[in-house]
Amino acid sequence: MSPEIIIMLTNNDITVSNAEEVFESCKDLPTKKWGFKDVGLPKDGMIRLAKKMKEAGKETYIEVVTYTEEGCLEGAKLAYECGFDYLTGALPFDSVFQYAKEHHLKYSPFCGTVGGSPVALSGTMDEIVASAKACIEKGADGVDLTSYRYVDGDPVVLTKAVVDAVGADKVCIAGSIGNVERMDEMKKAGVAEYTMGSALFNANFVKGGTFRENLEFVLDYLNK
Repeated sequence: MSPEIIIMLTNNDITVSNAEEVFESCKDLPTKKWGFKDVGLPKDGMIRLAKKMKEAGKETYIEVVTYTEEGCLEGAKLAYECGFDYLTGALPFDSVFQYAKEHHLKYSPFCGTVGGSPVALSGTMDEIVASAKACIEKGADGVDLTSYRYVDGDPVVLTKAVVDAVGADKVCIAGSIGNVERMDEMKKAGVAEYTMGSALFNANFVKGGTFRENLEFVLDYLNK
């Protein structure tokens, strides 16, 4: 079974300024999961775009890339105030779990030791697997795994290990899936979903093509 993709209206880890226009041009396509990051748009723009996504029948995701407890909690509050269904990223602080539970936010935190921008993932495979399991045990709906940002080992082997440990439906691969080879790798690894953004804006699949043309290619490829 092919993974689902979460379309992120982000390029180089920042929400694009014309995200609303891009979404409007593609909302009729048969992909239900859409999102963007907590940086790049003013708050009123985020609220408006998240609302448009919900009105179009989409599931909505915000990814928060910050590493302090205060910053992660602020990200959770932003997710709620903007009306998102899912909060992804951030670190699994107890305060973030509590806030997400109280405000009915589905939450998938980063697992493993993450840091920097763009995110880098480090640690042994056993440590990352243990982190993923601990997140699920604390009540996470899933984990945000930055497999292709892993600096200490093989991203595919890591992905399979985390999928085996917590279940395919609990693993979302975040970032750096920008060609069909990596799409194939993640399908073989058994992940349920992964994000894609920059690859569509940078026309990795249909050279010189629009965002929509690249997204159509990806959707057709997943359905083969």
